[in-house]
Amino acid sequence: MSSTDHQGSEIGTHRTYAYREELAERIARAIPADGKIEPLKGLLLNRSSTPTEPLHGVSRPSLCVIAQGSKEVLLGDSRYRYDPAHYLLATVELPIVGQVFEASAERPYLSLRLDLDPALVGSVMVETGHLSSRDRGDVRAIDVSPLDADLLDAVVRLVRLLDSPAETRVLRPLITREIVYRLLMGDQGNRLRHLALLGGHPDRIADAIERLRREFNQPLRIDSLAQELGMSVSGFHHHFKAVTAMSPLQFQKHLRLQEARRIMLGENLDAASAGHRVGYDDASQFSREYKRLFGQPPVRDVERLREAAGR
Repeated sequence: MSSTDHQGSEIGTHRTYAYREELAERIARAIPADGKIEPLKGLLLNRSSTPTEPLHGVSRPSLCVIAQGSKEVLLGDSRYRYDPAHYLLATVELPIVGQVFEASAERPYLSLRLDLDPALVGSVMVETGHLSSRDRGDVRAIDVSPLDADLLDAVVRLVRLLDSPAETRVLRPLITREIVYRLLMGDQGNRLRHLALLGGHPDRIADAIERLRREFNQPLRIDSLAQELGMSVSGFHHHFKAVTAMSPLQFQKHLRLQEARRIMLGENLDAASAGHRVGYDDASQFSREYKRLFGQPPVRDVERLREAAGR
């Protein structure tokens, strides 16, 4: 490496470090207590002073950046660990499990999530002329990549707007477009193009995911669904798992059990009634599958969650 290259590398490293420090400081100031806030529509900040248990949720098309600490996301059998040096990109709504690993009172976990609008992604694609890609192999709905200084710079400038409300209306759309542009030009550009807008199997799988999400409590008829999508049953299974890391049946099961957990907590419903509402005719099967996913039987799990919420 020449002296010029070495000097450039040092400058880049210093710049990245400065951005990370600023991002952590700004998020910590914006959210001084543990929890989540949405200071701008589609921009969520998160803070935790302790590592967390695995938390079940649903991903959405978004960019996730950690300013301090680390986190792991589980999708099916695939694990994605990321930290301030890496970003996570999600492009489809899927049932996931997230867990904060590194966090303390002195150095709390600090992160942000920026929701991505498919229409905006399409607009930037048209503007840049990057409408297609030679590589159509990688269609996973979630992945982690190194966070370079240019993308981090744009993220920091977006968070700075929290202190400049008067500038937000004008500058936020410009910075968000830049973030989408840098994602499209980066390691995960193909994934963003495939899953957000373009045709082919990812588009049909996205339709299937939406259908399963909407009709999760109905019997799953793989043959009919594959036929409607113009795919063979084996082809549908293969491409669905490539995107979601789960079979269609596993995906439906996760959706049903998460919804059952939500309504038991929110509507004070008993386990048998909740299981029936989400599509289980057999209460014992519901209880077995619930325990397999959440680690405890329904009643015990809900009691534990209520106790934790009351602390």
